[in-house]
Amino acid sequence: MSELTILANRITDWVDRCPNLDVLTFVDIDSKGNFDEETRSYQQLWDNGQRLAAWLQAQGMQKGDSFALVMANHPEFVDLMVASSILGTIFVPIDPRTQGEKLKYMLDYAECKGAVVADYARANVETVWAGRNDCWILPMGEQTEAGIEKILSSALPTQPLPIESTDPDAPMQMLYTSGTTGDPKAILAPHRRFATAEVIATVLGLNADDRPYTGLSLTHANAQLITLGCSLALGLRCVISRKFTKSRLWDISRHYGCTWFNLLGGMTTALYAQPPRSDDSDNPVRIILSAGMPAAIWEDFGRRFDVELFEFYGAAEGGLTFNPAGVGPVGSCGKAPAILDLKIFDEQGNECAAGEAGEICFRHADGSTPVVQYFKNPEASAKKTHAGWLRMGDIGHVDDAGWLYFHYRMGGGIRRNGDFINTAFVEKVLSEMNSVYDVFVYGIPIQNGAPGEKDVVAAIVPADVCSFDAEQVFEQCRQSLEKNSVPRYLHIVSNIPKTASEKPQERFLLDAFNPDADSVIEDKTLLRRQGSAMNPA
Repeated sequence: MSELTILANRITDWVDRCPNLDVLTFVDIDSKGNFDEETRSYQQLWDNGQRLAAWLQAQGMQKGDSFALVMANHPEFVDLMVASSILGTIFVPIDPRTQGEKLKYMLDYAECKGAVVADYARANVETVWAGRNDCWILPMGEQTEAGIEKILSSALPTQPLPIESTDPDAPMQMLYTSGTTGDPKAILAPHRRFATAEVIATVLGLNADDRPYTGLSLTHANAQLITLGCSLALGLRCVISRKFTKSRLWDISRHYGCTWFNLLGGMTTALYAQPPRSDDSDNPVRIILSAGMPAAIWEDFGRRFDVELFEFYGAAEGGLTFNPAGVGPVGSCGKAPAILDLKIFDEQGNECAAGEAGEICFRHADGSTPVVQYFKNPEASAKKTHAGWLRMGDIGHVDDAGWLYFHYRMGGGIRRNGDFINTAFVEKVLSEMNSVYDVFVYGIPIQNGAPGEKDVVAAIVPADVCSFDAEQVFEQCRQSLEKNSVPRYLHIVSNIPKTASEKPQERFLLDAFNPDADSVIEDKTLLRRQGSAMNPA
């Protein structure tokens, strides 16, 4: 593979061709709708990368050392990616909302020798590293006197630092998993992985006229690889929000003429739940790349916003399927590219027939096993690629034509009276109600203790708490859903906890759920019906 596999080399290549292109625009919108933006050209990325690499080197950072980036989407994030690529160090992206023991674990487990920290996350890092004198903290923010801004305004090194990253298979970064089943694992992601963005861009059909947008966090593989990576590979003028904003997404797209953006999981339902506007279809977006677009809203979503939907499936460790707009069936997340084999296996390791659900697995088309390396965790690495297949930990099936359909994360399905509940249909019905601002449906162990059975809970952020009518919501659900799919409980929350990639975090809702709390409302009709059954006339 060419030297352009290395990010720093990719940047210098563009500096030679079009140094002043405003390749990155970072935008924030205030409460009055004013746009606050910062841009980066290829020349600025290279110059800032040199300045920061020199500073990191002065702190004793050497090739192979790691440091953390604890910040939302700022241009400095990409500056530091370039700097790390120049030095051959390993950067560790961490969601700036992380705090306490989890933050300490992530910093220390990755053996970070320092951290570049946004002002709003600085206190959290200083607290967990209190008393340590062997780690540096570089702050960033307007109130900082000696932070990253001072470095970026300093003179360039007298002699440009050489690019120390030379091995495409050496780790570029450590990407933490979500940690849904325990402590998060740190994926050692190589330079080669980031460079696959050029191939992905071709598959997605991106061209020189496209202007991508994302509000996903750069601490997550999706925004890094698909939006940032594709833009840097093709020289596209990318727009990035500091954080995801469902209420301003279309305004941003119109303002900058964005033609393409991507959504994950619950983001699609959250966007669909926004009150319809007369100008919903008046936007420059031609394609939305979605992962987990519920089949229940797929066609309605496309018509409402006048966009085509390109569905995909994948994970930071690997595995990939694509369902290009207008090609595959609605609800399918696609087929694997030619370089991969896709199989579905049951719990005994047998291949499932078409239509039968099992674990989604991948391997290379030549029969070789994908490489997954978790930092300091060879057991987990071996388990992830057991028997030569990359095990995704997701349940799904393929149809007779080989199209993949995702069902649920292993251990996360909801079974009620023997039927598996399609939470997407429940969320669609709820998201179309004017009284619902955001929603996520999850399950809790059923009260009667039936093994594997769960009651349905709808976590709801009301549009207006004061006027929210729970009984009306239950009634609309009863009119629109099958009996088993009607939520037993409405769990009223101020916000739905989500990961950096906007994936709802079910475990926090489970921890907060208390059937006796004022925030949890049980279906009174169901209670009356159960009472009648127990006390027949």
